[in-house]
Amino acid sequence: MSLDDIRQRIETASRAAGRDPADVTLIAVSKLQPDARVIAALEAGQRVFGENYVQEAQRKWPALRDGRPGIELHLIGPLQSNKALAAVELFDAIHSLDRPSLAQRLARSVQDLGRAPRMFVQVNTGDEPQKAGILAAEADGFIALCRSLDLPVAGCMCIPPEGEDPLPHFRLLRVIAERNGLNGLSMGMSADFDTAIAEGATHVRVGSAIFGMRPKQTPEDGDTASQA
Repeated sequence: MSLDDIRQRIETASRAAGRDPADVTLIAVSKLQPDARVIAALEAGQRVFGENYVQEAQRKWPALRDGRPGIELHLIGPLQSNKALAAVELFDAIHSLDRPSLAQRLARSVQDLGRAPRMFVQVNTGDEPQKAGILAAEADGFIALCRSLDLPVAGCMCIPPEGEDPLPHFRLLRVIAERNGLNGLSMGMSADFDTAIAEGATHVRVGSAIFGMRPKQTPEDGDTASQA
């Protein structure tokens, strides 16, 4: 689909939910996409992009950002603690804050660099053992810990279990966020972002619907793969 088509769908879903489309940020998920496809999105006016791998983003975005003001980079994949400093330096938002050890490392990195990306707590709404994210039952305590470390928690993020109805997971995330006084909801991907918007999503992560299927390749830098 063209970016215009995606933006129109966001506007339609927002208005159907009685929301202002301007309150929904489209994150174009550019992980593992050829530069030519990313440049086409940039030329179409897209300025918010999501990456999964720190070192891939380090390689590709300095050149892509050159001469193009206003670009925001969001880290949407699992973050290894030893890459926290690099992530804080590069990204404008981190959507995968999901464990105490990472929170502590990010807090130190924020202090060292004097900059603080917006952060979203990733909640494992399906309690899936193979998936990253704090368990829903532990989310309140974890959010309190992050705040005690002076991390700028902007909201919550989830990736519903594959093959399940995403609606209950979006609703659970919204309840957790509201209970903790958080406005940001990073939820919804190519197949279900309309539903996510109806449930209050402020950030939707859309990859294949914009760029098409990714080429078959794996990251070269050792970062952990994830869904997006």
